[in-house]
Amino acid sequence: MTSARPVVRHARPADLARVAELAAEHAVYEKAAPPVPDLAERLGVLLFETPAPRLRCLVAEADDGEVVGYATCAPEISTWDGREYLHMDCLFLRSASRGSGLGAALMDAVVAEARALGADEVQWQTPAWNEGAIRFYDRLGARAKEKLRYSLPVRA
Repeated sequence: MTSARPVVRHARPADLARVAELAAEHAVYEKAAPPVPDLAERLGVLLFETPAPRLRCLVAEADDGEVVGYATCAPEISTWDGREYLHMDCLFLRSASRGSGLGAALMDAVVAEARALGADEVQWQTPAWNEGAIRFYDRLGARAKEKLRYSLPVRA
């Protein structure tokens, strides 16, 4: 018996509560602070209520149609290269769905978003301890860059 082809598509408003749930699982997995409580509403504004949305959200469906993963990305600019690239902020699949082809399908969809925007590169980061993700990205042919990511809160 063959499994169904992986389904990856752009998120719809009805998916946002599920994406927020997956983002909370993602935060637990990465040992990070939880997302904001109103994440689904905020994503709705960023994805569907702005005149020219920058954020893209892709979802991965299991064979039964359940959304089991997501990827988010947005265009950014590289000053040194003098060009735009696509920054993938998140890629997450529930553990039971890993190894099913959905991760590769999500990456293919992110690359397609980059092409559609005229970008010729996708950049992202993953925690140094996430060996499974590192092996996955290495298999795709991605190259790691050694950098630390900083965050500086801006107060009004």
